[in-house]
Amino acid sequence: MITGGARIGQAVAQALAARGCAIGVTWRESRAAAEATIAAARAAGVVATAVQADAANEAQVRAAVAEIGARLGRLDILINMASTYVRTPNPTERAWTETFQANVHGAFLFAAHAAPLMKAAGAGRIINLTDWLPASGRPLYKGYVPYYSSKSALIGLTESLALELAPEILVNAIAPGPIIAPPELTAGENAEVLDATPLGRWGGAEEIAKAALFLIETDFVSGECIRVDGGRHLA
Repeated sequence: MITGGARIGQAVAQALAARGCAIGVTWRESRAAAEATIAAARAAGVVATAVQADAANEAQVRAAVAEIGARLGRLDILINMASTYVRTPNPTERAWTETFQANVHGAFLFAAHAAPLMKAAGAGRIINLTDWLPASGRPLYKGYVPYYSSKSALIGLTESLALELAPEILVNAIAPGPIIAPPELTAGENAEVLDATPLGRWGGAEEIAKAALFLIETDFVSGECIRVDGGRHLA
């Protein structure tokens, strides 16, 4: 089950489908992206389904988890990718609340409702998507107080859930760095990112898929946050 099936989520879903995983995707507004994701998964020969759900609405989350679990027959993996990334100088209470609902509250709700299904099956994996900056303990950019704070909280949620849900369920996080260049990025801004990244390039969504596969296949890593940032945190 992947919350947010666009962009990086599509690459993760494709990698899992190629290994025989049935795919369930939730979406709030990006219906076209979710449908493209499940179409690609079905083309790979696996069962795939998409369900609309607002990650901030517990009733919708509960229903989505139950529906996807029923359609797929079981639920072994949850990847929390639904997120928002908005610059908010002088943030309002509304901006703070909406950011935390999207980036932390939703991940908690999906994990809370997916965990019983995994426990009943005897095993499970939960992976949260955070950010290389809070994973490195450095905010660096001004104007992102709600975003940075929420992604830091998500790391804390990952660690505490790993303790609470052990031993059946392993809970980890991936902290992406420069993975996909935003479409509005200027040539100068792009050059700055490449110069600040020791590997000198954008990683590509496939690198997040590789990290997810590792965290799914491992049997002895839990409560960890893996940076996938091309060494960006070293600069």
